[in-house]
Amino acid sequence: MRPIAVDCIILKRNKILLIKRGHEPFKDMWALPGGLVEDLESAEEACIRETKEETGLDVKIKKLAGVYSDPGRDPRKVISIVFLCEYTGIPKAGDDAKEVGWFEIGELPELAADHKKIIENVME
Repeated sequence: MRPIAVDCIILKRNKILLIKRGHEPFKDMWALPGGLVEDLESAEEACIRETKEETGLDVKIKKLAGVYSDPGRDPRKVISIVFLCEYTGIPKAGDDAKEVGWFEIGELPELAADHKKIIENVME
């Protein structure tokens, strides 16, 4: 069975919050906050937990932004459920995130996996 992960999209004006990954795969690359769904945890609970662990932010899910299941999107063959969220707090790196940063939508750094595609789809 393929693992299931969540990714969180947090926007502020024309900027998006990204984390710099601290572990493989994609170590030292920028990515959406997120991670694997644990046993007996809903995708929504995982999104809230992972975002808090990686960014220190409390989030409220606004809507499902998409499901990304291409087996080639990640070396772990992860299926990702992506949520658009509102936030409170000031972001700070935690857990396996080395850094957090706000990036202009039109000036994104190189991103892990298919996160650029995810962001482009959400911003359409």
